[in-house]
Amino acid sequence: MKLQLKNFWKRKNKQRPLPRIHIRIQNGRFEIDGLGVWYHYWRDPYHLMLTIPWLGFLSLITCLYLSINALFALLYLLGGDCIANAQPHSFLDNFFFSVQTLASIGYGAMYPKTLYAHIIVTIEAMVSLTGIAVLTGLAFARFSRSTARVIFSRVAVIAPHDGVPALIFRTANKRRNQILEAQLRVYLMRDIVTPEGQFLRRIYDLKLLRSQTPNFVLTWLAIHLIDESSPLYGMNPESLAQTNAMIVASLGGIDETVSQLVHARHTYAAQEILWNHRFVDVIYHTDDGHRYIDYNYFHEVTPF
Repeated sequence: MKLQLKNFWKRKNKQRPLPRIHIRIQNGRFEIDGLGVWYHYWRDPYHLMLTIPWLGFLSLITCLYLSINALFALLYLLGGDCIANAQPHSFLDNFFFSVQTLASIGYGAMYPKTLYAHIIVTIEAMVSLTGIAVLTGLAFARFSRSTARVIFSRVAVIAPHDGVPALIFRTANKRRNQILEAQLRVYLMRDIVTPEGQFLRRIYDLKLLRSQTPNFVLTWLAIHLIDESSPLYGMNPESLAQTNAMIVASLGGIDETVSQLVHARHTYAAQEILWNHRFVDVIYHTDDGHRYIDYNYFHEVTPF
């Protein structure tokens, strides 16, 4: 007996093998298979219902709604002739009576006439209240998620700034509102081998000349000086490619319209960092003293 219990607990406590995650490099970027794919979240139903596309969300709700009504229709059929004014042994009549009960419509043409039917109706009413509350919460959570309509330049450039080489890229707020207390953080990710021979994917902070602004309305030119303290110091296009280097930009702030935190993220692979190029100016002045921004040139660069 003791041996059987010991083997039982050994099997119970045996850990499942951890899954293998495939990481591949495509176009200079690290990509994780399955990252962000909604059908990988069946074990987390709440997260699944928030991440699944709207068409899939409505399809799942419709299937669940029809399944619940079909189940209760079968329960009513098991009670025999328990629904008044319903055709005996009619699945459709029992199904549509379930629809009326689940939605609290109550037309009055059909109604329960036995104790069994009243019990099933009571259970279905409780299921209806719970389902409506859950569905309302899920729909509100999907609609209320705040998103930032922020764009980043397709490429980053390395060009002199005040006589010092600098990593430069642009970002802009596509909405005509303000992102308050906006913060921009930039990181360098690259492969290294330590003196002990250990392979690491290391992350470095890249300090910007201006990493935050009280209100982000139009455009933002991010500038990182490549001096002796910069992790990019001494690197060239070949070394960036050999170490699978990536520049990661993360922007966050408070959307003034909904007073919620919003964030945006963008990555630049090694081949998307252009050396000895500069961005075309997007700010123009008119003869009457006004100025305007032409976003048609937002992504344009020119060699120098």
